[in-house]
Amino acid sequence: MRAFAAHTDFFSLFVDGFFQGSLNNPDIQLVGVAEPDQQLSLNYANRYGVDSKLLFPSLEQLLQATHAQAVLVYTNTYDHRSVVEVCARYRVHVMMEKPLAVSLADAHAIQKSAAQSGIHVLVNYETTWYRSNRAAYDLARENKLGELRKIVVLDGHKGPKETNVPPEFLAWLTDPKLNGGGALFDFGCYGADLATWLMEGHRPDTVTAITQHIKPDVYQHVDDEATVILTYPRTQVIIQASWN
Repeated sequence: MRAFAAHTDFFSLFVDGFFQGSLNNPDIQLVGVAEPDQQLSLNYANRYGVDSKLLFPSLEQLLQATHAQAVLVYTNTYDHRSVVEVCARYRVHVMMEKPLAVSLADAHAIQKSAAQSGIHVLVNYETTWYRSNRAAYDLARENKLGELRKIVVLDGHKGPKETNVPPEFLAWLTDPKLNGGGALFDFGCYGADLATWLMEGHRPDTVTAITQHIKPDVYQHVDDEATVILTYPRTQVIIQASWN
């Protein structure tokens, strides 16, 4: 890939990992970073030696000024739709952080934009990279586990505030509009993704969800604990998402 751009509104969350692993990678050329908080982007540009000329206040300006072939998206989840729609106009491929969207309407809009422009839209589910998940999938496909009857997926940590995520990230992660929910969206999406993969893309017959505010003093507006049960004709999936 010769040209690469990043669009983010929580710049500080991704730079440590991305910049450390990619700035000196000969297969990648960073052509720009779109970040509305210019002081924040300058702080990290100085920290990692990124030329300030690569910093743009908006994605539109970045794409107009560069020849990016792909964009990595680290915005709040609510903005995923608008980012894909902008990238689609420039026919630039997109990889975003999970989850895909805050609503079915936004997911359909993303699908439509991608199809009409011919771009790829990928969601970077961290669990996709786990060797253990790939091994479990292969065992299931090779019928070495027997028929799948129950799948239990538990993902979580003690909470974003408790794990000291950057304040600009915490602000939207705990906003029901910008994130879609709390632990349910943050960690429940992994189970939905894995279940869809293990069940060969089949849709569940029923979906039941329970969310709780176990720490309402910390997370006033979004859930911090969630359990989702998916039923299939011969299989049950339990998804446990937790900030506790």
